[in-house]
Amino acid sequence: MTRQQAPCGAWASPITAAVVAAGATPLASLVLDGAALYWLEGRASEAGRSTLVGTAGELTPAPFNVRSKVHEYGGGAFTVADGVAWFSNQPDGRLYRVEAGSEPKPVTAEDNKQRYADFVVDAPRRRLLTVRENHSKGSHYPENTIAAIAFDGSETVLVDGNDFYAAPRLSPDGRQLAWLCWDHPRMPWEGSELWLADVLEDGSLVNGRLVAGGPNESICQPEWSPGGVLHFVSDRSGWWNLYRYDHGVVHPLCPKEAEFGGPQWNFGGSLYGFRSEDDIICAYVEGGVSKLARLRGGVLTDIPTPYEEIRELRVNAHTVALLGGAPTLALELARIDLDGGAHEVLARSISQLPPGGYLSVPQSISYPSANGRTAYAFHYPPTNADFAPQDGELPPLIVIGHGGPTGMAASTLKLSTQFWTSRGFAVLDVNYGGSTGFGRAYRDLLKGQWGVVDVEDCVAGARHLAEQGLVDPERLLVRGSSAGGLTTLCALAFHDVFKAGACYYGVSDLAGLDADSHKFESHYNQYLIAPPERAEQVYRERSPIHHTDKLKRPMIFFQGLDDMVVPPSQSEAMVEALRGRKLPVAYITLEGEGHGFRKAESVVRTLEAELVFYLRVFGIPVPADLPQPAIENLPA
Repeated sequence: MTRQQAPCGAWASPITAAVVAAGATPLASLVLDGAALYWLEGRASEAGRSTLVGTAGELTPAPFNVRSKVHEYGGGAFTVADGVAWFSNQPDGRLYRVEAGSEPKPVTAEDNKQRYADFVVDAPRRRLLTVRENHSKGSHYPENTIAAIAFDGSETVLVDGNDFYAAPRLSPDGRQLAWLCWDHPRMPWEGSELWLADVLEDGSLVNGRLVAGGPNESICQPEWSPGGVLHFVSDRSGWWNLYRYDHGVVHPLCPKEAEFGGPQWNFGGSLYGFRSEDDIICAYVEGGVSKLARLRGGVLTDIPTPYEEIRELRVNAHTVALLGGAPTLALELARIDLDGGAHEVLARSISQLPPGGYLSVPQSISYPSANGRTAYAFHYPPTNADFAPQDGELPPLIVIGHGGPTGMAASTLKLSTQFWTSRGFAVLDVNYGGSTGFGRAYRDLLKGQWGVVDVEDCVAGARHLAEQGLVDPERLLVRGSSAGGLTTLCALAFHDVFKAGACYYGVSDLAGLDADSHKFESHYNQYLIAPPERAEQVYRERSPIHHTDKLKRPMIFFQGLDDMVVPPSQSEAMVEALRGRKLPVAYITLEGEGHGFRKAESVVRTLEAELVFYLRVFGIPVPADLPQPAIENLPA
């Protein structure tokens, strides 16, 4: 069939904003309880709540929202043992207990101002071990501890004194407890510690000792083998690799320039598990692509799968359950039989994909950036079975700077990306210096350079595609959320490459971010920007809010009014500055949304507004069925 020629950006697409919002079901947090598998599913149509689902069905009907807000980013919001699930309910912060076929019952008291995450069931002592965040003391920051919650709801602090804790892990015989901790000003991927203590019969801890880690070593994912040997992931080699702690000695299991772990923004993640005492099933990232593998006797053997991103996995003697995706596969929950190789998909984030003719398959590229660096990205060309560019026309390009900023762009199919490519936009999803998945040295490129290296790599990527004749150099766009929002703002303020930008709950004032930030990230800028003695000067140099005189391009801002990570004041200050300079600007606020938009109506509203903004900026006809956001200072 002959494709119709039409201006890039104006192509009709079956991938509407409503399809993006309704078609993606967030999947997260796998737990194996014997042969039974449990996970979380997001419900965009129910105000974005997360519900606990098992192979036998849903356990937490509305209005329960299985989510933790420890460290604000949460994760590890439930566990299951012997058919009994324990979960954190985000609206009231209480811990609940539920079994299939029964109603959830509260365990902890009302209004106790505690938050809980990362649960381990200590059945013989009739208690759960958890990371607890205490908000009851009225101080600016909460107190974090490892606590025991008895099945009757009473609570006991087991470990305290550090600023942060994660991953309490009880040995199979119940006699030892391992955990992670770290202190300000470090983030856990900068430096953390693995501790081990003996557990007495009454449940108290003695003989606590440091096993691994320190200011310049990041530890994650401590786990016990079936025989009671402690394993963990460390980046002491420059890469997050697997280690075993046996009789006081740390042994590397598989030295490799690959990542077997990731930055601990959330609780409860896992990229390896035990099939037997000396048989580990794991996932690792190499060159930005995930692989599933078996590690036995020091030999790593890849297990073929269709996935290029593996976010999480759980293992037992016969099965691996994982969350995986690929360029033509949206994120899905799969169970793989390790004996016979049978592959079963239990849940899909997108139940019905658009026809393949509307899906852009990305190319992984590397390209030169500033100061001799190499940067990495996924390039998505515009793709639509019905439309083609006009003769001689090159597509506009949207450059995306991911959040984190210690995040990673992956190639898993995302309708939010295909929304743009199916309309005639090219997309460049950048893994700038500082991203995870390329080793510690690459991650540390952002040390003291946030707002510089990330921006340079986004700018270099746009120029690289333009020089290759793949995109229109006069229609380059940049968008980002959270940390990627700062990248967006700095790219527009300090470089004259992009013609417009979209900022989702982005950082504009670094000093304001410090003043308003929650505990977990309250010192992060010391690593990303500058130590306290130099902060005032460097913050002012880097903060876009102080350089609005350099802005010459239209911008649209999106902000959740309940955002506790980057509060609305950040976006509002930037919008006011642009208004004062009579620059084209639009500002979309969303009630009931925090750091990241969960409601279906929010996704629809923001995507459509952003699309119309770009079309109007470039003078491309706007379809009549799209709403018209208010854009100040833009001529009709």
